[in-house]
Amino acid sequence: PMVRPTAPASVTVSQPESVPAASPESATSSQSTAVAASVSSDEVAPAIQAVPTEDADFRPKPGPLSPSNAKKRENIEPTGPRVIPPSLRAPLSDELEQELAESLGDMSLDEILDADKRGQTASVQLEAEAKVKGRILRIYRDDVFVELPGMQQGSLSLQLFSTPPEIGTVVDLRIGRFNADDGLYDLTLPGGAVDVGDWSDINEGMTVEAHITGANKGGLECDVNHIRGFIPAGQVSLYRVEDFSEFVGQRFACMVTEANPSRRNLVLSRRAVLERDQAESKQRLLGELAVGQEREGIVRSVRDFGAFVDLGGIDGMLHVSQLSWDRIKHPSDVLTLGQKIKVKIQKIDPETGKIGLSYRETFESPWAQASTKFPVSAVVSGTVTKVMDFGAFVRLDSGVEGLVHISELSHKRVFRVSDMLKEGQEVEVKIVSVDTEAQRIGLSLKALEARIEPAKKAGAPAEEEAPLPPIQKHKGPLKGGTGKGTGGEQFGLKW
Repeated sequence: PMVRPTAPASVTVSQPESVPAASPESATSSQSTAVAASVSSDEVAPAIQAVPTEDADFRPKPGPLSPSNAKKRENIEPTGPRVIPPSLRAPLSDELEQELAESLGDMSLDEILDADKRGQTASVQLEAEAKVKGRILRIYRDDVFVELPGMQQGSLSLQLFSTPPEIGTVVDLRIGRFNADDGLYDLTLPGGAVDVGDWSDINEGMTVEAHITGANKGGLECDVNHIRGFIPAGQVSLYRVEDFSEFVGQRFACMVTEANPSRRNLVLSRRAVLERDQAESKQRLLGELAVGQEREGIVRSVRDFGAFVDLGGIDGMLHVSQLSWDRIKHPSDVLTLGQKIKVKIQKIDPETGKIGLSYRETFESPWAQASTKFPVSAVVSGTVTKVMDFGAFVRLDSGVEGLVHISELSHKRVFRVSDMLKEGQEVEVKIVSVDTEAQRIGLSLKALEARIEPAKKAGAPAEEEAPLPPIQKHKGPLKGGTGKGTGGEQFGLKW
């Protein structure tokens, strides 16, 4: 209790010998008088010196009192400066003071409260599974706090980021459930998982994090926050998986395709999440890709006609003719599944989204120096790579082939090319033409052979050709004519 002493002397109160029955008000006043009487001047003096005299008018003005109560107040209520009790709040530690200052930032407590009131009136309820953009406000331990549209805030785990984000960075987020106790939204990154507590939190179509615990022929066994689930084999990946054991121990974001609490049946799909992410990446990449660009990709499938290369969310077609400058029999001679390669974009179809790629264009074309290394009339050696009905192809250098037409095989008449050349045969040919733009080189075998003349007998004299006999001219009148008879009269005919 605060006591205002009137003088440095001790306070004494005289009481009459007989006191009548007092009312509750007088009983309370008597107790206050006894407390005041027990306080000595030595205990009050130090407090009086610590309070300036300007606080003498700090006392609240008393209200109207009855004459008896007014007389009692004069006896127990001293006049003079007010005594302020010492502060009983324990000081905060340096760590707590620093944390409080960081949380408040440049704003005062009043400003934060005002902003909170404005936010309560201007806040907008955000829909679950909606995609929004948020600004990183603060990172505290394993939690990242984000400012959302509509004066809302949310939090997500720091482990969802590959690298810790910077304060003020704007990121793409997906809205989860609203935590009314904290006033925050549970957030995830696009394609990330939502924390679930029990079966009541699991709904079909939502994305959860699955911990792979086992594998069998039918798919993968997983655990979703101590709830047993299963991922069928066809829903594990976008591509065919030969060995499911390689996924054991990993964590995946999966979509719930079936949730039946009564039967304790939880079926998940990782492929649905991958297809959703791939569709988003495909639309983004189609706007970035252009003909002539070089991109890195991963070989996802090898077929007889070529290979499919993943460019980071969208597949491109790599035809077998664009794999190497050399003639190859199968794409597996150059590429392997899962290999990282650099390809060049040749064409893009905006309607179908098909992308044509080239692997050999990333290397220098051997035809650039073909006219210098193989000039016309030069004699070179090569290997027959392919025999056709119209001629044979001869490999002169890596990626450079020439054609020996059937008419250039021999001076003799050739009915079948295979009668003259075989695949893998080493031959010497003469270059007759070079077209680097069309990538064609004409070769000839018969140009290296001399024309075969008819054989002559040794020692036989040369035969001279006999002169033609002279034409004999007719002397005398010519036979026949119109003036001579026909001879029909001999047979009784009149011609």
